[in-house]
Amino acid sequence: MKAVLDHVGIAVRDLGAALAFYRDALGLEIEAPEEVATQRVRAHFIHAGESALELLEATAADSPIARYVDKRGPGLHHITLRVDDLAAALDQLKARGAKLIDDQPRPGAEGSLVAFIHPVSAHGVLVELKQAATHAPAARPSEPAPVRATRYALGDLELVSLHDGFFRLDGGGIFGIVPQPLWAPKAPPDSRNRVLLAMRPLVVRGVRTMLIDAGIGGKEADDARFNDLYAVDRSRNLDDTLAEAGLAPDDIDIVLASHLHLDHAGGFTVRDGSGRIRPRFPRARYVVRRGEWEDAMHPNARSRGSYLSNDLQALADAGVLELVSDDQTVMPGVRVRRTGGHTMHHQIAWIESAGRHAVFPADLLPTTAHLPDAWILGFDLYPMDTLAAKAAFAKEAEARDALVFLTHDPHVTAGRIVTDEGKRRFVPQLT
Repeated sequence: MKAVLDHVGIAVRDLGAALAFYRDALGLEIEAPEEVATQRVRAHFIHAGESALELLEATAADSPIARYVDKRGPGLHHITLRVDDLAAALDQLKARGAKLIDDQPRPGAEGSLVAFIHPVSAHGVLVELKQAATHAPAARPSEPAPVRATRYALGDLELVSLHDGFFRLDGGGIFGIVPQPLWAPKAPPDSRNRVLLAMRPLVVRGVRTMLIDAGIGGKEADDARFNDLYAVDRSRNLDDTLAEAGLAPDDIDIVLASHLHLDHAGGFTVRDGSGRIRPRFPRARYVVRRGEWEDAMHPNARSRGSYLSNDLQALADAGVLELVSDDQTVMPGVRVRRTGGHTMHHQIAWIESAGRHAVFPADLLPTTAHLPDAWILGFDLYPMDTLAAKAAFAKEAEARDALVFLTHDPHVTAGRIVTDEGKRRFVPQLT
């Protein structure tokens, strides 16, 4: 086993004071923070030569970092050694009788795999072993933590981010012209070059209860080819997170479509016991952009694989479909705006209450990795429209201090876009 020093972890209680020293006083460059859901911690990496410092900020009062700071105060928490094959390193340590905190690799920051060695085996030092994303064997991709319904208050509205599971798509399709060496550290691909994506519909509760998008749904659960192609994992899905939010399908008044691709609108319908496809939310009206509906019902050779036309026809047959042609207010506090780009009639939802703003950008900004203007989905039918719409959107979201909900990021639910010294970054937002 060959190991090199990767970084030193420093637990902090007051992040502002820590940044004032490391960033402002020392002039070191700090990367955009990343939440590690499995450890309930926010990591801020600071490059310092060939190694780095990692400021660790607790995101929950009962997280390991919070308990550490409460017991010992802020300071040196651990050292991290980088190895090429973490599983092999753990096997070697076990064979030599080392006491391990983690017997198996688990997800870490920056898409890495990590495991901790108990201090009793390292002379009082907590040692983390890390396998960087670029060296991770594709057969052992990292997995995200289970996702639960997450609530946010926005003025008089309640926003609840839901979850319909995970799936995988080709990395080239997800990152378009961006070279793999640039995107792979942010989204490690599996052995078939597919990257992990979440499906995060959003509930808006106000005078009515609205659901924006609904994930992929479960109608293809027995389709082995479909599930192998997309590596669908709905072990936790929309039904689970709706229940966690205290909602049932009958409670939804409006279902709003950003667009009608299968990973956003597959969950609009269900298959009943007789095999008939019917609307999943029986009391809801389904609001869809008219042009998007026409494109979905008459797909071309390139778009055909993205739509499930038979599923969508069930909405029209049930008389629950409401087609809109213009940007408009769909319910008090929620207004749709066409962006185009991903599809000709792709739209986003701006949400406002008591002077505060949130936005559901759908596939205009699917993950934190897509924040740079040129990081555009290869699936976009009109990429130059995406480029213009995304640049304008990022400026508006920052100017409004809007809470941005990410529909496909496997680790980050929502956050804000900020610019520091001319560099745009995404700051995750806790509830």
